[in-house]
Amino acid sequence: MGARGRSMAAAALIGAAVMAAVDEIVFHQILGWHHFYDRSTPSIGLLTDGLLHTAELLGLVAGFVWWADLRRRGTLAGGHAWAGLFLGAGGFQLFDGIVDHKLLRLHQIRYGVPDLLPYDLAWNASALVLLAIGAALAVRAARRSR
Repeated sequence: MGARGRSMAAAALIGAAVMAAVDEIVFHQILGWHHFYDRSTPSIGLLTDGLLHTAELLGLVAGFVWWADLRRRGTLAGGHAWAGLFLGAGGFQLFDGIVDHKLLRLHQIRYGVPDLLPYDLAWNASALVLLAIGAALAVRAARRSR
């Protein structure tokens, strides 16, 4: 993997970790809509939120160490890194929306509402917007680096 790919991958790790943090802080803690794993006791739900928080922090640290190393070596490709950030954030969001919410049914976006469809559509649509931005930035970065 070349410098462009490493720049994109490091930033994608940061993007996924940032989106996990937004999910965990906003939807798990502030709004209290769900826990990471809601198919057990509230204590288990809280434990799984802590494990998700641990994973996101490890992802942030690893991603920023990788990013800093690329920068120190003078090989960080800024355009590719921006693309990776959005691709990582959108990828996490879409994975969570489809795999965690629907396939594995670890949790739903929100409980106690008559219809989950608007929440699911908004969740996955926001993921697709982030992915589209990341893809557009990746194409732009590739064109500029020729």
